[in-house]
Amino acid sequence: MYFVAVVLPERINEKVLVYKQLMREKYGCRVGLKSPAHITLVPPFWMQEDAEALLTAELGKLAPFSSFTLSTNNFDAFKPRTIFIALQPSGPLEDLKKMTDEIFRDQPHLRIKTDTRPFHPHITIATRDLHKKSFAEAWPVFAGKTFSESWMAEGISLLKHNGLAWDVIFTHPFRKAE
Repeated sequence: MYFVAVVLPERINEKVLVYKQLMREKYGCRVGLKSPAHITLVPPFWMQEDAEALLTAELGKLAPFSSFTLSTNNFDAFKPRTIFIALQPSGPLEDLKKMTDEIFRDQPHLRIKTDTRPFHPHITIATRDLHKKSFAEAWPVFAGKTFSESWMAEGISLLKHNGLAWDVIFTHPFRKAE
């Protein structure tokens, strides 16, 4: 299983990890801890391992894309099961999502379906294993917190599930912003 994302720098990942660990300690949420902090561009999909090289080559088509700044906008939720860090609107991130979707639409032999839901970029803290009762208890705590960070998005990554967690197996760097 694979997915495509913008992975956050380690300094931001460490700050996000504090909240993921809090959710594990208080509510038993472990799913969020299985991946580095990221913004999903193509949700998880199944693919044969021998197609990895083709997929990474396709991601190389984003070579002209320039690095860009991303900023967070505190916490938000997809009620009643997901708590996340929201992002400030970003034209370059929207463009990256569109370009990524176009790449996959142009490669039907990879059989990777793009998400049909509207793009709502976010950084997940707790999700599928957050029960509704725990959400009702945890959300008021997060709703009042601030999380304000900015960083340069410098590449697009392919992550692969190793049976226990998600590993970044490839990152295609963007051009340095001018």
